Order: sequence, then C-alpha cells, then structure tokens
Amino acid sequence: MKNIVYLLLMISLVSCCKDPVDSKSGKNIPEPDPNNINVSILIDLSDRIDPNTNPNPTMEYFQRDIEYIKAIEKGFLNHIKTKRIITYNDQMQVFFNPEPSDPKINDFTKELKVSFDQNTNKAYFNTVEKKYAELPANIYQSAIKDGNYVGSDIWEFFKNKVNDYCVKEDHRNILFILTDGYMYHENSRFSEKAKTSYLTSKLIKSNNLTTSDFKTTFEQKNLGFVKANDNLSNLEVIVLGINPEKGNPFEEAVIKEYWEKWFKEMKIKKYQIKSADLPSNLEPIILKAITGR
Repeated sequence: MKNIVYLLLMISLVSCCKDPVDSKSGKNIPEPDPNNINVSILIDLSDRIDPNTNPNPTMEYFQRDIEYIKAIEKGFLNHIKTKRIITYNDQMQVFFNPEPSDPKINDFTKELKVSFDQNTNKAYFNTVEKKYAELPANIYQSAIKDGNYVGSDIWEFFKNKVNDYCVKEDHRNILFILTDGYMYHENSRFSEKAKTSYLTSKLIKSNNLTTSDFKTTFEQKNLGFVKANDNLSNLEVIVLGINPEKGNPFEEAVIKEYWEKWFKEMKIKKYQIKSADLPSNLEPIILKAITGR
C-alpha cells in the first residue's frame, strides 16, 4: 500500500512540473524565462509626427519619439549587461504597419533588428548604440520629408501580426507602441455594434464622451475597440505618446479608457499608457518597464 501511495505521489509531482499544454496544438508551452527579453517597438507614422500639423514649441513630437526609442535601447542593453554571456538570448526590433513606401525607411528597420546570443562579442554593444543613436532620426526625417503619412494600422497589427512578430514563447515579451492614442486606417475601418476598429476625436464627440460622466456612457453603450486577439497574456505593452486634441478636457481619459478595455479583453495582464511627456520624465518609467522592477 505504501508503495502505491509513493508511486501516485511521484506521478503527481512529475505532472505538476510539466509545462502547460496548448489547447489547440496539444504541445507543451515552455515557461517564459524572464531573463530573456524580446523587445518590440511599433511606431505610428501618421501625421501626428508632422511638425507643421502638430507643432510643439517645447519639443516636437517626433523628437520625443526618438528619445523614447533611445531610452528603450538603453534599458535593453542595460538588461543584457547584467547577464553572463553564456545566457545571452535577447532581441529587439522596430515595426511599422503598414510598411512605408520609402525603401530607405524599411532598410533602416532591418538595421534596427538586433539580437544577442552567447556568440555575441562586446564590440556589438557599441554597434547597437550607434545604430539606435542615428537610424531612428533618419526614419522620422525621411517620413516628414516625404510627407505621405501612411497612418498606422495598429488594430490590424494586433489581429494578424503581433503573435508572429512580437511574441517568443520562451521569452519575456515587451511591446512599446509610440502613438498619440488615436487609431485609424482606411483598410481596417469597421464597426461591430457599438465597438469600432478605430478611434478619432470625431468618434469621441459623436459618442457623447465629452463630459465628466463619460465612463457611464462608455459602459452603458458598451463602447470600445473590437477585440483583435483572444489571448496575449504573454505580452506586456507600454503605450507612449498619448496626445489628445484640444477642446475636450476628458479626451485623454477617454482614449486611455478605450485602450485599457481593449488590453483587458485581449488578456494582456501588464500594460501602461503614458502621455506625450518630455523624454526626461518618461525615461525612468521606460527603464523600469524593461527591468520589471
């Protein structure tokens, strides 16, 4: 009898130690290693970055983006420097959706995809620092000069690309989104009942979300974004650059309400949504988001 009890106990312990199983594929899902990070940056190249359309005398919004990206790169490299070389298994990349028509911008993006493994030498740190010090500025300058702002199809990115591009099963996955908070692209503009795949200032006004009790209206009408993904529990998201249009004192809070509800419906457990503040104020938040502490 004792032998049977012992055997059952051992079987139970072994079962508990196994990785969770994917309900669709039936395969074991490896537990993510929080020490291996996979950092992605999704840039909204709409006219929000245009210094003529959206000027800011303190610091232009495209310049803020560039500094945010430098802070992300700093946090990424600081994390790797805390590890032993044999444990290097980290990567960082930049995305747009859709891809800009300018081939130069796409070339810059390829250069900004960097990865570290146990064969990486110390000189590569300087290479990455140099790329992230120069290329983001080139991307924004090229986009502004071209003036053909393609917008940013963030909803479609979450629907069709985020799993493939930004999620590695054995990593801690962090996605930074640089956007003003409005979401619109003509190729993904639709609605399902009261929910939409887009958000504009005009939509906020038409939904009467312009008073202090906007949350009541928001909940009663069941407003929000159409859910784009079923389960992103292994993805952390940090939105940087929320920049509401003037005229509605509750616009920023409404924008954040849309994003928060969307993230919760997609089972994103860890997220932050930050306004277009000066980089010196946001850098500590960015660094802390990467360290996880």
